[in-house]
Amino acid sequence: MHATEITRRTTAERRSDTLERLGSERDIWVSTSHPEHGPHQVPLWFLWDGQAVWMCTGADSATVRNARREPRVRLALPDAFDVVLLHGEARCHPAEEVPHEAADAFAGKFGWDPRTEGTPFQYLRVAPRTVRAWRGVPELRGRVVMRDGVWLG
Repeated sequence: MHATEITRRTTAERRSDTLERLGSERDIWVSTSHPEHGPHQVPLWFLWDGQAVWMCTGADSATVRNARREPRVRLALPDAFDVVLLHGEARCHPAEEVPHEAADAFAGKFGWDPRTEGTPFQYLRVAPRTVRAWRGVPELRGRVVMRDGVWLG
C-alpha cells in the first residue's frame, strides 16, 4: 500500500525514478493495434538496455503480427500509483538475428533463452520517443519526461 499524500517530484527526479524502474522491473504491458480487430494488450518480460526496451514473444503471436503492420506501440509498467508510459515504434527481430549483447542480457536476467527453444520467437525492440511518469493528480502536470527521444530535466 502506498501513502496517499504525494510529494510532487521534479522532472529530473521522475526521470531518475523511471530509469531505476526500467532497470529493475520484470514485467511490462505492451499495447498494439490491428486495423480490423482493434487494440491488443499483453504483459511480457522485458529488458531495458539503457536505450530501448527488449521483449520476446512467439513469432506467430498477435503482438508480433500487429507490430509488423502498425509499429507504433504503447508500453506501461504495472503500477497504477506510480505510472510510467512509454510510446515508440516496435522493431521485430527473429531470435537468431537479435544482437548478441541484448539476447545474452535478456537470457541472463530471466534464466531463459528464447534462442534455444524449438519454436520460433521474435524479439521486439522499442526505443521510446515519449515517456510519461506521474504519481497521482499532483504530478499530472509536467508528466512528460522524454520528448522526441530526448530525456527532459
